[in-house]
Amino acid sequence: MAIEAPVSKYTRNNFGIYIALCMIAAFWFAYDGYFNKKFMAEHTENGKPNSTLAFNRKAPPFLVGAALLLGVYMAATKDRRLVADETALVINGRETIPYDAVHKIDKTHFDSKGFFVLTYKDENGKDVNRKITERSYDNLRAILDHLVEKIS
Repeated sequence: MAIEAPVSKYTRNNFGIYIALCMIAAFWFAYDGYFNKKFMAEHTENGKPNSTLAFNRKAPPFLVGAALLLGVYMAATKDRRLVADETALVINGRETIPYDAVHKIDKTHFDSKGFFVLTYKDENGKDVNRKITERSYDNLRAILDHLVEKIS
C-alpha cells in the first residue's frame, strides 16, 4: 500500500497570500496613480508626474502579471507529492529513490523543526543528502515512519 504526502497547506496558503498581496498592491497603485486627485496633485511637479506618481502608474500591470505567474506556478505544483510504496520513495513522479540505496535517515530535527535528511547513493554511486520538510509536504510523519520501517 502506497502512502502519499501531497503539497502542504502551508505552501498553498503562501501562494494565495502572495497572489492577494500582488493584486491589492496593483489596485492601490492604480487608484493612486489614476483616480486619486489629491495624490496626483501632491506628486505632480511643474505639470509633470514625479517618480512616485510615475511608479504608481507603471507598477499595476507588472503586479497583476506577477499574480498571474504565481497562480500558474501554483496550479502547476498542486499535483506534487511524495509517494512511499513498497520498493521506493517517489518524489513528484520524477525522482525515484529505492529503499536499498538509502544509507541513513537523520530525523533529529523532525519534531522541533519539521524536516528530516535522507542520505542515499544515486545512480553514479555518489552520496546525496535530500532534505524533506513539512513546509513542502503534508502527511510527512506517515512517510517517515514508513521509510524507517523499510530501511530497518
